[in-house]
Amino acid sequence: MQTVNHVTCEKRSYTREFTSHQHEFGQFLFPLKGSLDIQTKWQEIHLNSDYCFYIPPKLEHNYRSMDRNEFLILDIPLQYLPEDTSDMYIRLDKQWTSIRYLLLEEAKSQENLSSLVNLTRYVTNKLQISKPPSIEFIHKHYKEPIKLETLAKIEHYHPVYYSSWFKKKTGKSPKAYISELRLKEAKHLLISTEYSISEISEELRFENSSSFTRWFVKCEGISPQKYRILNNG
Repeated sequence: MQTVNHVTCEKRSYTREFTSHQHEFGQFLFPLKGSLDIQTKWQEIHLNSDYCFYIPPKLEHNYRSMDRNEFLILDIPLQYLPEDTSDMYIRLDKQWTSIRYLLLEEAKSQENLSSLVNLTRYVTNKLQISKPPSIEFIHKHYKEPIKLETLAKIEHYHPVYYSSWFKKKTGKSPKAYISELRLKEAKHLLISTEYSISEISEELRFENSSSFTRWFVKCEGISPQKYRILNNG
């Protein structure tokens, strides 16, 4: 088992043979060229330049690259990490792309370790507040029917494991999380618009206004009509 006592940021390349190990530190992998196949107990990931991947301490994983490759690796000692982190597959949006650029600059210079440490602290903080891709997907598509298998596939998890992973992340099941978002939107539409109950049920993709009303009563304890009256005073 590998250990590190200080933050390490450097470029690395990987072979075509599967290698298996775990380490006593957190690790970020940022693809620069090529791709990397990563296997954990519950995941199979083909990591390319659109994503980065965080591997928490003590997670057994296999990895290999079938093409010419180069990765920026950030090894983070335990003292810089929160008590509990889980593996995370992260889309490289503008912020994460900027982070990769700054880390690349630090890897080139290696002159000011305090700058690298400060940047690492920023990265670990962002790790805690970042939404995994499947949760981002839910926030964009919660008005539509969403299958558990679809969400699990986004994270490259087995559906059974995905449910427990999701609950650990959010404190709720995927179904409850989606229902909460829909309820929040339903309340917003009832209070801030003059949409009819039928129009709101259509907006939230219910089969009809009756099914929307039954669902709302089950969630809130009163009908949507009564909720609108009570909150429009």
